[in-house]
Amino acid sequence: MRCFPLLVTVCFSVSCAFVLTACNPTFNWREVSSNETELTALLPCKPDRANRPVVLAGQRLDLHVMGCGAGGGTFAVSHARLTDAAKANEVLADWRLATLSNMKAVAPREAAFVPKGAATLTSSVQTVAVGRRADGLPVMAHAAWFARGDVVFSAVIYADRLSPEVAEAFFSGLSFQ
Repeated sequence: MRCFPLLVTVCFSVSCAFVLTACNPTFNWREVSSNETELTALLPCKPDRANRPVVLAGQRLDLHVMGCGAGGGTFAVSHARLTDAAKANEVLADWRLATLSNMKAVAPREAAFVPKGAATLTSSVQTVAVGRRADGLPVMAHAAWFARGDVVFSAVIYADRLSPEVAEAFFSGLSFQ
């Protein structure tokens, strides 16, 4: 009979742990959008937002970023408005090159990526690559670049390991309103 209180305590503790885990999922997917574009994204956590100037394909652009970290990965969706929509293909190609160069990517795998409503451009691609973080540790990246009108976009996940299900949820959640 002395074991009964211990058994009840253990069962209660395990039940509480299960309930708390269920209430605190690793990926708490939510639909987010920016006020500047018609793109809606699905992110696994509440994003922080930032702006910063960048130069892509010789153009100075104001880059808007929404991003967060969940499940050991960093998820980000960025966009910039161009002064000349005809330069979108060139800017996307330079943005892709800069991203892969910064992480010292090795043998990236690419496929066309054109979310519904996006422009069909040769530089609209999705890439999976392995490279190095700034601290030298290995990192995987799953990224896509695309455009709509005069706005160029990038969506990226950086992680030690990438789950195909998580990547699918993130990239299939990119849509235009």
